[in-house]
Amino acid sequence: MLIHPWDEAREDAEWQQWLAVHDFGQLAVNGLSGEPPFVQTLHFAYDGERGEVVTHLARPNPIWGALEADPDVVLSVVDDYAYIPGPWQAEPGAPTEHGVPTSFYAAVQLRCRAHLVDDPAEKAALLNRQIGHFQPEGGSARVAVGEVPYGRMLSGIRGLRLEVTAARAKFKYADKRTEEVRDRIAGELAVRRGPGDMAAREHLLRRQRA
Repeated sequence: MLIHPWDEAREDAEWQQWLAVHDFGQLAVNGLSGEPPFVQTLHFAYDGERGEVVTHLARPNPIWGALEADPDVVLSVVDDYAYIPGPWQAEPGAPTEHGVPTSFYAAVQLRCRAHLVDDPAEKAALLNRQIGHFQPEGGSARVAVGEVPYGRMLSGIRGLRLEVTAARAKFKYADKRTEEVRDRIAGELAVRRGPGDMAAREHLLRRQRA
């Protein structure tokens, strides 16, 4: 993806904190010979301290052959997006109809090396990490080999550890626009309040404050 200097993450912590709570994305895998790339939607848990992502998929999933052939993958996450009408972006003194429409969004792409997990005990540990991320309040039994309720299900899945080797992040929220234009856009988003509008507005104001 194209990342202009004004859309770059200010520091690694910006995209890492965002990714920690935006945990649904698309895993892009090189296809087998003669096949197009394979894209799998999935929930995942990002572990910044370990520099890895953990997830799991059903054993019959056709992704496994492609991963075994080429473990270099990209995990792509996009969220907090909003359409910005042209008049909102018109420069001061210019006709409103000359404003250029655009999209606001946050995006992180992680280049990773995939490690398949088939050992039952390792799969159980991986699943417990995911449950701990998605259900920190508890409410579910721990996964343990041979124990109910999940032990018998382990054979039906394969675990996946994604070792992060590079990261690219983009926060496209009018950073190159004048303060007057950014203020106008923030006000219009607050009025419209469509899906994603308030999250996009918060990014715009946060980066403006910074």
